[in-house]
Amino acid sequence: MDNNTKYQEALDFLFSQLPMFSRVGAPAYKPGLETSMQLDEFFNHPHSKFKSIHVGGTNGKGSTSHSLAAILQKQGYKTALYTSPHLVDFRERIKVNGEMIPESEVVRFVEEWRKNNYPGHPSFFELTMIMAFDWFARCNVDYAVIEVGMGGRLDSTNIITPEACIITNISKDHSQFLGTTLEAIAGEKAGIIKENIPVVIGEASGAIRKVFEDKARSVSAPIVFAEDHHVITGFEETPEGKLRCVGKDFEFVFPLAGDYQKKNIATVLSAVEMLKNCGIAVSDRSVKEGLEDMVSLTGLQGRWMIMNDSPLVIADTGHNIAGISCNMNQLKRLASEKKGCRIHIVIGFVADKAIDEILTMLPSEASYYITNASIPRALAADALKKKFDEAGLKGDCYPDVKAAFEAAKSQAQDSDIIYVGGSTFIVADFLS
Repeated sequence: MDNNTKYQEALDFLFSQLPMFSRVGAPAYKPGLETSMQLDEFFNHPHSKFKSIHVGGTNGKGSTSHSLAAILQKQGYKTALYTSPHLVDFRERIKVNGEMIPESEVVRFVEEWRKNNYPGHPSFFELTMIMAFDWFARCNVDYAVIEVGMGGRLDSTNIITPEACIITNISKDHSQFLGTTLEAIAGEKAGIIKENIPVVIGEASGAIRKVFEDKARSVSAPIVFAEDHHVITGFEETPEGKLRCVGKDFEFVFPLAGDYQKKNIATVLSAVEMLKNCGIAVSDRSVKEGLEDMVSLTGLQGRWMIMNDSPLVIADTGHNIAGISCNMNQLKRLASEKKGCRIHIVIGFVADKAIDEILTMLPSEASYYITNASIPRALAADALKKKFDEAGLKGDCYPDVKAAFEAAKSQAQDSDIIYVGGSTFIVADFLS
């Protein structure tokens, strides 16, 4: 059997034999740390063999995690990165110094797992997390940036004891698992705050801020709120679609645009200061170069990703109320600046999102190309079309993302904007 066949068999096992939340939703969700701790013991506690940084929150976890990893990598540390979900290649989830785990190591891990007759039944996320930790330990990494999967308190990744924690922000998402109020969701996200471990909070006000303050106080964790520290004095979007960031003593060009990146960058800079206070050496040069080269260093995709100039094609994985609201506001502003510009939106959702509320945020003047991603959890295009009709939004159905995008491209003028999004998996199908 050749290596490619072995790798495909390993992927088939992971995707078909293990319940995978990103594909099927609730049936795959396994809250609690018992299985993760058992797996960790089974593989000889790999998470204890490297230092880690834990990144949670509702939106911005991925960009923040990739930015921190890029900075640490520029500083010369051997840096691991664990994120989810992947867009095109499963191995995007598990990287060391920006390089995806080799296919041969995925095969080795799965074969070892299958022959050792582990008695339990982990989820896809639990097993792939331990695969990541095992690979990071084998690579002798200095630091691993670990992104929370969902929530925090009961998330599989919460078995680690990190050097520092970051919680980006709180908004409504996965309410059926995390709670129906922002305070309840904040309580779940705050579950990654541990005794005497410093934590940076990106955005929080009022009752949400109090949730974090109370949790940090209860475990004597030093806490910093990034929005209290105005380290950046100005932002400017460059003609190339990047973000120029100016501070009192620095200036750099971040490779991504998107209004939400302004808040992510502020969170990252606060996190770097906290890491320095923990005794982790990080130079100003590494911060500047790491942020400027973040995409090339880590391979991040799908964040206000400009795919074409004429017409302007933007793909973004924003998929919940806060993320889509921010994107739509920026899209409408961009269209108003391009006089005579029309907006074309290729869109689809997974079935468990607050779709009715999201539809109220979409621009009524846009043309919609309604479709569904190629996963079981996707809301069927015809069902979504009915919701669009009820909301007074005009659009037609297409059988897949490719057909929807081709239709948008055929109807768009060079001066128009095509936006592809609504779901991580819509963007994944588009990039594929």
